[in-house]
Amino acid sequence: MTALIVGLGNPGPSYAATRHNAGVVVLDELLDREGARLSVHKKTNTEVAELSGGRVLARTRGYMNVSGGPVKALAGYYKVSPSEIYVLYDELDLPFGEVKLRAGGGDHGHNGLKSVSASLGTRDYNKLAVGIGRPPGRMAPADYVLKPFSKKEAEELPIVAADAVDLLMLDL
Repeated sequence: MTALIVGLGNPGPSYAATRHNAGVVVLDELLDREGARLSVHKKTNTEVAELSGGRVLARTRGYMNVSGGPVKALAGYYKVSPSEIYVLYDELDLPFGEVKLRAGGGDHGHNGLKSVSASLGTRDYNKLAVGIGRPPGRMAPADYVLKPFSKKEAEELPIVAADAVDLLMLDL
């Protein structure tokens, strides 16, 4: 099956262990399972790994909130329709550790998804949500997503990523 699978996150080591990069953590698990590595795709300002069966794994090289342009460029380059796109992202409205795959639907206030939807001109693509839970107390969500996972969450994250990849593979 042709599929474009994009892990959303922010670039650089300062963001690597943050909740906002949960989609990239899942992408990394999928890359490990496939024995694949990302390489720079200059035409789309992304990093990609082309797999057998027409599957393409990718991550953008820019910030989460402007992911749409690169996702649209990838979709055009690889000639995939929105129904063949899977976006992996962090979700505040799911408890930590839960994963959910859905076709279409809203962005739940997620700026990365808003950007992708605006650029594609549709919400009708697949979304794999990785639950990160709500911020504690009165912490602003924007601050929470940019904080690292707790020690306990970081220990459990590989299991969550594996569960997310298992769910994704059932749909591919």
